[in-house]
Amino acid sequence: MKAAERIRVDGGESIGQSPFGALSSAGLPSAVARPAEAKPAKKNRGRVDIIREKAGRGGKTVTAVTGFMGIGLPEKEHLAKSMQRACGTGGTVKDGRIEIQGDQREAVARILTEAGFRPVFAGG
Repeated sequence: MKAAERIRVDGGESIGQSPFGALSSAGLPSAVARPAEAKPAKKNRGRVDIIREKAGRGGKTVTAVTGFMGIGLPEKEHLAKSMQRACGTGGTVKDGRIEIQGDQREAVARILTEAGFRPVFAGG
C-alpha cells in the first residue's frame, strides 16, 4: 500500500465552525438544579425476616433472609453477592432465601435497608 492510499487517523483538517453554533436555547425549559440533600424517596419493597440458624448445621451459625416478595432469582443473587462482599464470608441462594455464613445480622440488615427493604430480626 502506498503512502498516498493510506487512511489518515490523525484527525485531518478541522471543519472550521461548530455545527451547533447556530442553535439557540430559546423556547427550551430551563434546567432545574436539585438541592444536594433532596434524595428521591426510596420505595418500600416489603418486609423481610433475618433469622439466625444453627440447627442441623453441625453447630455452625448461618444468617438466613426470607420473605422476599416480588423479586426474582437474579436480584436475590445480586443481593447475596453484595452481602458476601460486605461480610467477608460465603453464602448462597437456596429455596428462595439467602443464606450467609456466620452471625452477620447487622451487616445484612444494613444492606437490605439500602436496597429498600424493611428488615425484621426474627428467631434466635
